[in-house]
Amino acid sequence: MQADHVSGLPALVEATGATAYLPAKAGVEFPHTALADGDVVELGNTIVRALATPGHAPAHHSYLVADRRRGTEEPWLVFTGDSLLVGDVGRPDLHAGGDPEPRARELFRSVTRLLELRDQVLVYPSHFGGSVCGRALSANPFSSVGFERSHNQALAHADEDAFARALLVDLPPPPADQTAIVTANRLGLSPTQA
Repeated sequence: MQADHVSGLPALVEATGATAYLPAKAGVEFPHTALADGDVVELGNTIVRALATPGHAPAHHSYLVADRRRGTEEPWLVFTGDSLLVGDVGRPDLHAGGDPEPRARELFRSVTRLLELRDQVLVYPSHFGGSVCGRALSANPFSSVGFERSHNQALAHADEDAFARALLVDLPPPPADQTAIVTANRLGLSPTQA
């Protein structure tokens, strides 16, 4: 459940009849299929594997995508949501209840999991330049694990302590309507209903 934007998921489900898949323990009150870390959804030749990447939010997932037509089930792209961004990482404070350090440490461990992927795996985050979800976001809507490993300054910290300290400096203010956003996302309200 996000605290920085109202989700368009309910409107998408209503318009298409699609199934909503969300991380287990997402805390939402609308119909969905819960996915745990490692769960797989097969969509024809496409394989989507949930990868728990908490830190921005407690029940955050990234999704590894493989295509059997490529002759392998190794992922060729990952939807990283608000964990690994292009040029930065997600904010740890919006779901932290006033204590963002534990979330920052979770995010370090989550990003470390993502950096175990091969360099050529494409990275598709939820936000890019112009969002308040990161301080050094690129305007590029996608990247690769190798590029981020080499150029993302948020990943330059050698250990969890240094990463957490750097991530907690100069956090921008939370959205003014954060409480309303969380409520809308928990209840499955569309952006027009929020």
